Amino acid sequence: MDMNKSFVLRTESYSKHDQAWHVIDASEKVLGRLATQVTDMLRGKNSPMFTPHADSGVYVVVINCDKIKLTGDKWNSKMYATYSGWRSGLKETPAKEVFAKNPGDLIYMAVRGMLPKNKLSRKLLKKLRVYAGDQHPHQAQVSA
Repeated sequence: MDMNKSFVLRTESYSKHDQAWHVIDASEKVLGRLATQVTDMLRGKNSPMFTPHADSGVYVVVINCDKIKLTGDKWNSKMYATYSGWRSGLKETPAKEVFAKNPGDLIYMAVRGMLPKNKLSRKLLKKLRVYAGDQHPHQAQVSA
């Protein structure tokens, strides 16, 4: 590789056989720091061939998301908002209620907020798998 030329990974150049699967244990980890780690893996920023516009082909499986931590009083004070489009259609839900319904939604929404807002981020979010327990159905891909 010539050191005077910059390397740009083309989208079609990565092969489907080179897809890497990473498992991250979320037990006793802080939500924001975990989301940053997952986002960097999905985008491929931990790879020497990182290219912002290309999919790196990495899948991330997060297990034990029901044991995640939030610092301070964020369980009660952090609000997740949804808007229906109607007047007075804004609903705010505290993190504690979102966690009670589905613990994986906290990680999913944190990672979604850290990805760039474009078509590639929607493609990368499909490569994120979040599970509440320590069992996941992707054992064959991870061990390969």
